[in-house]
This record gives sequence, C-alpha cells and structure tokens, in this order.
Amino acid sequence: MSESRRNENPLPENKMGVMPVSRLLITMSLPMMLSMLVQALYNIVDSMFVAQLSEDALTAVSLAFPVQNLMIAISAGTGVGINALLSRNLGEKNFDEANAAARNGIFLGIVSCIIFAVIGGIGSRFFFVVQTDNPAIVEYGTQYMFIITVFSAGIFLQVTFERLMQSTGKTIYNMITQGTGAIINIVLDPIMIFGLFGFPRLEVAGAAIATVTGQMVAVLLSFFFNLTRNKELNLNMRGFRPHGRTILTIYQVGIPSIIMQAIGSVMTFGMNKILLMFSSTAAAVFGVYFKLQSFIFMPIFGLNNGMIPIIAYNYGARNRERIIKTVKFSILIAISIMCIGLLIFQTMPEFLLRNLFDASDHMLEIGVPALRIISLSFVFAGYCIIAGSVFQALGNGIYSLIVSAARQLVVILPVSYLFASVFGLHMVWWAIPIAEIVSLTLSTILLKRIYRLKVAPLKK
Repeated sequence: MSESRRNENPLPENKMGVMPVSRLLITMSLPMMLSMLVQALYNIVDSMFVAQLSEDALTAVSLAFPVQNLMIAISAGTGVGINALLSRNLGEKNFDEANAAARNGIFLGIVSCIIFAVIGGIGSRFFFVVQTDNPAIVEYGTQYMFIITVFSAGIFLQVTFERLMQSTGKTIYNMITQGTGAIINIVLDPIMIFGLFGFPRLEVAGAAIATVTGQMVAVLLSFFFNLTRNKELNLNMRGFRPHGRTILTIYQVGIPSIIMQAIGSVMTFGMNKILLMFSSTAAAVFGVYFKLQSFIFMPIFGLNNGMIPIIAYNYGARNRERIIKTVKFSILIAISIMCIGLLIFQTMPEFLLRNLFDASDHMLEIGVPALRIISLSFVFAGYCIIAGSVFQALGNGIYSLIVSAARQLVVILPVSYLFASVFGLHMVWWAIPIAEIVSLTLSTILLKRIYRLKVAPLKK
C-alpha cells in the first residue's frame, strides 16, 4: 500500500479516538448489552417451553449445548479476529486493508456454515448415542442438533455482519438485528413446539426451527444495515479472492478465542458425562444453570463487544491513556453486574427453577444448592472475562486461551470427577468456584505482563 493511501483521511475522525471514554464505552456497549439480554431471554424461553414437554426433552436440549457452543465459539472467535484487525486498520487509516478484512471475514463465515451443515447432517444421532441410552433423549436431541447445524448459516453470517458494524462503532444496528431475531424466536417457540394456530406440533424440532428462523431474519437485516449504513467499509465481493495473509492475521487473534470458547464445549460435554453418572436430572440442572447464567453473563459479553474495538482502535492510534481508562471502567461495570447476578442466584434459586423450568422436587433438591454454589464464582468471573477480552483486543489471544484451558480443562473437569468419585454429586459444583479463583490469579499475572510489554510503551 502506498504511503499516500495510508495517510489519506477522507472521513472525519472516528469517535473511538475522540469521544470521552466513559460515554463512548456506554454508547458502544449499551445497545449490545440490551440485545444480549434479549438473546439470553429467548435462550431461557426456549428451555421454558421445552421443559413443559418433559424432563427428557429439557435434557436433550441441554446435551446439545456443547454443539451450539462450538458454533458460537467459531463464529464469535472469528468475529473477534475480524473486529480487532478492522478496528486497528481503521485506527491506522489503512482503509484498503480494513475492506480486505471485512470481505475475507464474510468468506470465512460462509465456509464455516458449510462445514457444520455437513457435520450435523452426518453425525447428529451419533453425538447423542455416545452420551445416553435413553431413546427419548436420543430422538429429541438428534432432531434438535440436525436442524441447528444444517441451517447454521444464520448464526455464522449474523455474527460476521454484526462484527463489521461493531468495528466501526455502529452497534445500535446490532441491537436492532439481534433484538428482532430474538423476538421472532420467542414468538415462534410456542407456536411451533405446541402446534398453535394451525401449525403442526413439532415439539423439540419446533424449538430448533424457531431458533434458526430468528437467526436468518437477523442475517438479512444485518446485511441490509451494512450495505446502507456502514459507509466506512466497502463490502463489494465482485472478483473476490481469499487473501491468505489477511485470513492468517484474523485467525492469529481468532483461533485462540475459538479454542478458548470451544474448550467450553469440551468442558460441558465432560461435565454432562460426569453428571449422567448420577442421573439425567443432574445433567438437566447443569443445562438449566447455563440458560440462567447467560442472563447475567450476556451483558458482560455485550460490554466486551463495545470494549474490544475501542481498545484495538486506540492501540492502533497509540493512545495509552484511553486504553487504560477503557479497561478500568469495563472492569467496574462487569463486577457490578456480576454482584447483581450473585444476589439473584443466592436468594431466588427455587423460584427460578420452579417457575421457569417446571422443576420437579428431585430437580429442586439437586438444583437449589447447585445454583448457590456455582454463583459464588460470579464476582471473579466478571474481572476475568474483561481481562480475556483485553488480551484479544491487543492481539494476544493466546493469553485468553491459557486462562480458559487452565480453568476448564485443568481444574473444572479433573476436580469435578474427583469430587464426584469421592464425595458425591453435592460436591461436584464446587469445582467451578475453585476454577474461577485459578482464573483470577492467572488473568491478573497476564494482564500485568501485557501492560508492561504493549501498553506502557505507548505515548500518553
């Protein structure tokens, strides 16, 4: 790229470099936090309706969660790489490379959904057979997984297009796309699950169809907003050829993020196997926990989505002060949200389980202490999530991978299995708070290191 092109500045200064940090972070994050809350709400609504079918149906959807999480991991991790590269190039005024990052990101989204369509079409039943011999759970789970994987274009392209908007600071449109998709899912859930208004009763398959329908509508909206509102990027794919260096740069940040989140799928699969040693109800409780905790964690992820491009942009612009202010304010908000979540889980576990998921007495017996124990990790988790996103924004996604692997594979699974074998089910849940303390320690050490090596040398 020529020096004249690099220094050309046909657009006004991006708000990520000039707006006061606290107002910028709230402006960037609040729409995403609200849309993430809606996403969490429809995840819970999905399981609420499925729970009304039977506990087997709820367990099937819970056992499918690792596959859904893996798709989210790949789409979101690739999005992190796209986001960081785009924001950095925009901060450096490298507009040609920013456009290349956007176009290659769209290409990667298309490739990902094709791969999962093949995997889901071939392997859905096998995935459930290796976990349980309950025929009802296998049948429900196979139907659910087949639909969400074969029609996974919705999730991959939705995340890709939303990250393009996010990279240029236009997160308000992401709130519209995610919110619209979620509302469509919520409306369609009871209609398709129970066969209302003349629709056939599709049960668990109906929940999956409602989900992918909402995602596809969100894709169409997000594509429209990118074409009509995102003037900082040119997404014309005519004559496009994949660019190896750009894809490599995206994945240098994205692959650690993908692996980090995919580890969550491995951990959940392993935990389900451990819990199924006791009963399918224990596995259902773990699935319910993930649905409920998403309502607390999703706003933090929305906060991250607003924070990452701010840090990446100002790192490209070499503005140390704005990076530090962004990180501190983000940590404060995250911990505050997590404290609210801790209070809810400690005081209302029976209400949540009985009223939202039609929990039986046996599920309450397992679930009430489980929610109270696991939620002790929330305050530590808020800080650790922000730290991990700082690593990604600054191009050190490997640090996030180290922390995540230590937390979920080195601590949670071995400690859970040990506690299950020696003490029984009631002690298994303690593995999660223990793991979060390990995560807190590692995150702090690595955050200090990345500050010393990357942030401190920048100008003020």
